[in-house]
Amino acid sequence: MAEPASGAASERTKVRRSAKRGVYDRETIYSILDEALICHVGFAVDDQPFVIPTIHVRVDDKLYLHGSTSSRMMRRLGEGSAACVTVTLLDGLVLARSWFHHSMNYRSVVILARGSAVTDREEKALVFRALVEQVVRGRADDSRAPTEQEADATAVVRFSIDEASAKIRGGPPMDTETDMELPHWAGVVPLALRAGAPLADPTLAPGIVTPKYALDYRRPSNGV
Repeated sequence: MAEPASGAASERTKVRRSAKRGVYDRETIYSILDEALICHVGFAVDDQPFVIPTIHVRVDDKLYLHGSTSSRMMRRLGEGSAACVTVTLLDGLVLARSWFHHSMNYRSVVILARGSAVTDREEKALVFRALVEQVVRGRADDSRAPTEQEADATAVVRFSIDEASAKIRGGPPMDTETDMELPHWAGVVPLALRAGAPLADPTLAPGIVTPKYALDYRRPSNGV
């Protein structure tokens, strides 16, 4: 197992279960964060834990979330409450000869951090653009930027990616040797996020054509 990269992992984020699947280099962690469209944010309020799905974006070594200024999650995170942010990319179903060894191929990241509220207007504007580009590259220049009122109604929280680890499973089933002769098919069913044909808004003005970034949309993938 690779040694945790300086500043990218800690004892708290070291993978212990199936430790050989732990990956700690920033390039791998960043690539998983960048490919994922949704993260799950864990935090607690008065000893009650919550896990909320939301959109995220990475800019350099920072992870950003956004939401309504009235959001309890955004208020708590902006105040510096401890948080756990996770993303998971599902790459395949692993079908073994035995029930016990069925699994999934995946790439995941766990980040432990305390957030801070972003109040600088220039940084918020940068994050708004990055969020749109994270979802659909090329869309920011083909849509309206937030008004001052919309920006003021949106909270942005920043996390440093200082304590993080990735966990990855790939490849075929790990059947026991005694099961190898069983007459059951074994292998991997690859899975991938695939876009369908764009559906134009029925109120769209005549003459507006579907842009190439929508027609050719796909998420990057490292394979199965």
